[in-house]
Amino acid sequence: MVPVRQLPAISDTLEQQQRGWACVWCRTWLPVGLSTDLGQQRVTPETGASYLWFPRECLDTTACAEREVDQ
Repeated sequence: MVPVRQLPAISDTLEQQQRGWACVWCRTWLPVGLSTDLGQQRVTPETGASYLWFPRECLDTTACAEREVDQ
């Protein structure tokens, strides 16, 4: 799936968000099966090896947006 919004910079995310354990937008923990997979993303840093990260987002986008504003 291609994200509707541009994903945040990898440097602005927590490990939990990078691994798909927490929502990439609001940082809420995501139970198995209750999220949207945004597909694996490839990062190519200026130095070092390329790597993948696996963002996911909440199914309830309205509640997610409200939590994101509160951060």
